[in-house]
Amino acid sequence: MATAVEKLATELGTAPPDGFSGLAADDVEFLAEALRKAREDQSAGLDQAAEDSLKMVPAIARGPVRRILFR
Repeated sequence: MATAVEKLATELGTAPPDGFSGLAADDVEFLAEALRKAREDQSAGLDQAAEDSLKMVPAIARGPVRRILFR
C-alpha cells in the first residue's frame, strides 16, 4: 500500500515540497484525499457545465456537436 507521502505526490503530480516532511502522516493523508476530492468535484462541475452549454445548440445538432467536442 502506498504511503501518505506517495499518495500526496500522486495527487500533486510531483514530489511534495520539503516542508511537508514535518507533517504527521494523518495530515498528509487528509491533504491528499482533499486534493483528490477537489479534483473530482471540479471535473464533475466542468462536465455538467459542458452538458448545460449544449442546451444552447439546436436539438438536431447536439449529437454531432457532442461527438466533436467530447472525443
